[in-house]
Amino acid sequence: MAAKKAVPKRPTKARPKLPADVRRAYAEVEGGVRSLGKSIAQIQQGLRKAERQIEADARARIKALRQDAREQMKALQGRQREVSQRLKNLAAAAGGSWEEIKQSADSILADARATASSVVERFRNALGG
Repeated sequence: MAAKKAVPKRPTKARPKLPADVRRAYAEVEGGVRSLGKSIAQIQQGLRKAERQIEADARARIKALRQDAREQMKALQGRQREVSQRLKNLAAAAGGSWEEIKQSADSILADARATASSVVERFRNALGG
């Protein structure tokens, strides 16, 4: 085992004695600095807690929006199947009167588009856009 070399101490300058009122003022300033450090730590802790809460709220909102979107998509897909079936029935019933079929289909599709537009608008509003 190698012996450690002793590092010679630097001679310290002797500080002149400060008057008592200066020492008290200095101690008071040091206490204020420590207090400020504690306040900063508390603020940082509060910010981290608020950030975690905001993230949790955002995740919950996203989950709810996804569920709502799935339900709306199912409803729109059901509407699409219904429109397709009605169109087939109209084609069979019209027996060649394509103008009536077209008018009925246009009416049904306009209704479906309005429903889809309202769903899109609801999601835009929910997302703040």
